[in-house]
Amino acid sequence: QVRLVESGGGLVQPGGSLRLSCAASGRIFSLNTMGWYRQPPGKQRELVADINSGGSTNSADSVKGRFTISRDNVKNTVFLHMNSLKPEDTAVYYCKVNAVYGGSFRYSGDFWGQGTQVSVSS
Repeated sequence: QVRLVESGGGLVQPGGSLRLSCAASGRIFSLNTMGWYRQPPGKQRELVADINSGGSTNSADSVKGRFTISRDNVKNTVFLHMNSLKPEDTAVYYCKVNAVYGGSFRYSGDFWGQGTQVSVSS
């Protein structure tokens, strides 16, 4: 199995910045696409940004120019750098990774973090 631990959420004023981190651990052979999703209050979960193993990124229109996703392949960690935060960015943020894992037998699957709250308010 693969375990994900998220950190970096909190309360910030509009226009502020936060950096989220998500570290993967376990019997990991490789990490493919790593991404961040968010679920605003009363709404469905949505993709914020993701990054594949080659470093290509994809992001939602609502965060383009403000949020940047990056990854550290040595530390098996994905980051979300959030700038110019707005009240509408308030949500629980989840990381998701697609991993190949296991020992003698290898498996592939998607794993989710526990979520971290980001609140943007004055």
